[in-house]
Amino acid sequence: MDEIVFFNPGDSIGNFHDHNEAVKTAQIYKEKEQNKKVLVVHGVDNKNFDIFMADDIISHDNEKNAIQKPYKISDRI
Repeated sequence: MDEIVFFNPGDSIGNFHDHNEAVKTAQIYKEKEQNKKVLVVHGVDNKNFDIFMADDIISHDNEKNAIQKPYKISDRI
């Protein structure tokens, strides 16, 4: 079962058409930000992959006035 999470699209670190390129870029970013988790996600309604920081997931605590879009988690780095 896919895990669907919500992000503000403006918080995306990068957008890629190729999954391997997205994972490689996320791994490079993870090396720079060693304390933080990076997620590669697949848009529910498109074929692109985005990279987000795990801390940017929209939850009930921080969803007020947030533009949100559903994503499926592809990789956790």
